[in-house]
Amino acid sequence: MNYLVGDIGNTSVKISILNYKFNIIKSYNIDTIKLYQKKKINNFFKNFLSKKINKKVLFSSVVPNVYKVIKKFLNDKNFNSFEIKELQISKILRINIKNFNQLGSDRIANAIGSKKFKNCIVIDFGTATTFDILKNGIYDGGVIAPGVDLSIKNLNNFTALLPLLNLNNKQKNYGKNTKEALNAGFLWGYEGLVNNIINKIIIKSKKNYKIILTGGYAKMFKKFIKKKATIDQNITIKGITEVFKKLLK
Repeated sequence: MNYLVGDIGNTSVKISILNYKFNIIKSYNIDTIKLYQKKKINNFFKNFLSKKINKKVLFSSVVPNVYKVIKKFLNDKNFNSFEIKELQISKILRINIKNFNQLGSDRIANAIGSKKFKNCIVIDFGTATTFDILKNGIYDGGVIAPGVDLSIKNLNNFTALLPLLNLNNKQKNYGKNTKEALNAGFLWGYEGLVNNIINKIIIKSKKNYKIILTGGYAKMFKKFIKKKATIDQNITIKGITEVFKKLLK
């Protein structure tokens, strides 16, 4: 018997098939916006819906309308869909924040996926760049900054002459033309942002942390991070999987 879990983000959706030991067999990605279309949903999910899949499917979702569409589609196929915040997360993760309802499911999953490290910062380079802090095994809050792509697109959209940038990490100097100047601004700007936020978290909490990077720009920015960091592009799926094992199996 295999299992199905998924992460519904603002930009993309990732679905993973797990084997009977809850190890990832294969993952599929699709642009979130495409899943508003019934034909696209059917074509996407037909890759992995079968009699060998457990009828319970678990998601983390920060896009409620897309989750509703997927939930209805799967229910029509006799699958029962769950979202991790519908479950009793407090049974597997202590959370020390002011308003649980405002906490994104993906951030909960990231914390659970990194729980074995006890003290950990998960930096997710997604639509937003998020920093989630696990302190003494407890989710202790975090930081949300604008995402790299979102910032690049907004600068292009709200200016008349600045081009849409294709960011690269090979630039060694400040710009000698507009594209180089933009690239330096985003590359050095986010390098400073990430390192400064890590240092602030360490100073404020008086802890040292394992640092895990995930999301689209994790590989690009890893070499600019002054603290030792590792990349895990499956950290969110690992967290969702852990919730499934503990609360749905």
